[in-house]
Amino acid sequence: MPVNALDAIDRKIIDLLQADGRMSNQELSDRIGLSPSPCLRRVRQLEANGTIARYVALVDPDKVGLSVTAFVRVRLDQQDDRHLQEFETAVAGFPEVMDCYLMTGEADYQLRILVSSLTQFEDFLRRRLTKVNGVANVTTSFALRPVIYKTAVPTLQPL
Repeated sequence: MPVNALDAIDRKIIDLLQADGRMSNQELSDRIGLSPSPCLRRVRQLEANGTIARYVALVDPDKVGLSVTAFVRVRLDQQDDRHLQEFETAVAGFPEVMDCYLMTGEADYQLRILVSSLTQFEDFLRRRLTKVNGVANVTTSFALRPVIYKTAVPTLQPL
């Protein structure tokens, strides 16, 4: 669905569900000012067209013992499609990798890694990440603390 196809009601539905994905349809419809049936139809349409991709529970990493966040920049020795795909397939199988972006600039990829300790990070780095075929260089920065952490996609009207 093109961005301009979202009307103000769709945007409000998205904003409210991003804040509370467990909100009942009745509560959602009350907060939007729409009756329950048309509200549910709109939610189902947003789900069907992929605007709402899925519903998740956001977990505090510290509460589950994952207090170390590392940002890892990876440079490959070759950037052809085969090597890129091989790297992407490998890191998709590492549960510590929370995000992986193909980048421009000095690094080919930027990863966000969550682990319980520096020892666990060293193990991940030495025994798995650097063993991926084609990895030429790895640079790591450790997060001291989050300053801004958002999960909600902004739904502002396009200019």
